[in-house]
This record gives sequence, structure tokens and C-alpha cells, in this order.
Amino acid sequence: MSADLGTEERWQIVDRERESLAALLEGLSPEEWERPTQCGDWRVRDVAAHIAIAAHTTYPWALREYVRARGNSDRLIHDTAVRAAERPVAEITADLRAIARSRRTVPGTTVREAVIDLLVHGQDIARALGIARTMEPRAARDAAERVWTMRFPPRPWPLPKARLVATDIDWARGEGPEIRGPMQALLLLLTGRTAAAEEELSAAAAEGKPARRAEQSGRGPSGGAGGTDSAPDAATPATPPAS
Repeated sequence: MSADLGTEERWQIVDRERESLAALLEGLSPEEWERPTQCGDWRVRDVAAHIAIAAHTTYPWALREYVRARGNSDRLIHDTAVRAAERPVAEITADLRAIARSRRTVPGTTVREAVIDLLVHGQDIARALGIARTMEPRAARDAAERVWTMRFPPRPWPLPKARLVATDIDWARGEGPEIRGPMQALLLLLTGRTAAAEEELSAAAAEGKPARRAEQSGRGPSGGAGGTDSAPDAATPATPPAS
């Protein structure tokens, strides 16, 4: 069972996700840009701006923003997105398209974190809009494997006290009661999107695929890699702190 993708394969996933998100955003109405998401107080435009600025960050920028946030990484991630979201939405979308072939990552992170960020925040946006957005199972598996093994940047989400088993691709991790479901649902569970994961697991069960109710260990995500809300079902920004 190998979840390994090559570096270039991961960048190709990043390219496709950026391009497809830009295409999605270009068709939104003014009202849809303002819809709330499950990422704390972020709207769709804040999540989109967060994704779009990732390829423009540098170490001097990160240091300046870290000082501006008074050493709080969560505040840094939150506030930089909100400020970037003040731009016209056409600029946010154009910026996302412009970085589709960029190979720059947020300081202190790699392309693997970029894959997590785009897959998970793509779901945050889609769910706020009430539309379906499907992850490539191999991409979701690679992202889930990275989340499971994260040491640095620190993993901001507690691991479930269960054994996770994908039903659409070869992947299993953990110990305890078994949770079976699509790889996409398991990634959402691993990244603190418990309510979204339960919806997908329930849908899989309705189609005759075994699934078990998702239970996250500990309390909800807070702090760490971009947390903005400690409520158990509040999703946190997926990008680890720029440091």
C-alpha cells in the first residue's frame, strides 16, 4: 500500500486544483462571494484570497506578518486572508489563475501542504455554495497520508480514535473502531471537517458502501496550523503557519 506521489505529480494536482477553482469562482454572483464557510468567520472570498496569496509569500513577508500578528500564527493566517479579500473579486480570481503554474510554497511548507490546502479549501468553498466537488482519490490519499504523519509543520487536527479504511483506493491507518468510506470523506475527517465527512460517509452508506459515524478525538481544532475556531465542527484553514 503506497500513497506516494512524485513531486511533479503533486504540482500537477496543485495546478489542476487552482485552475478548476478559478473557473468555479469566475461564475459566482456577488451574493455567493459573501457566503459564510465553515472556516471560522471566513466567507467564500476570504478562503479564495487565502488560497491565492500562497504563491506570493516570501520569508520577509512571513516575518513581517508574524510580527504584525504579534507572534500568533493563527491570527497571521486569518488576517492576511481577510485583508487580501478586500480586493475586487475579479482580482482574486485572476491571481489564482496566474499562479496555476507557480512552484513557490508558503515559507516552511512543501508542495504536500499545498495539495492539502487546495483540496480541503476547495471543499470548503463548494460546500458553502451547495455544489459537489470531487477529489481525485490518489490526491486525497496523498494528502491524508501527509496529515497522518505530520510532525512539522505541526498537525493542527487531532487524529480520530479509529481505524480509517478507504473504500475507493488502497489506504488504511489507525487503530480502534473502523470507519470505512471514500478517501475524500476520510481526508475531510482528518482535517477537522467532521460534519462534512459525516455527510459523505452517510451518502456512501446509503449507496451500500459500509460507513461508520465519524468521531474526532479530543476537542475541536484550535491553534496549530492555522486554526481560527475551537468549536468541534468548525473547520480550520488548511495551510500551516508561515514561519
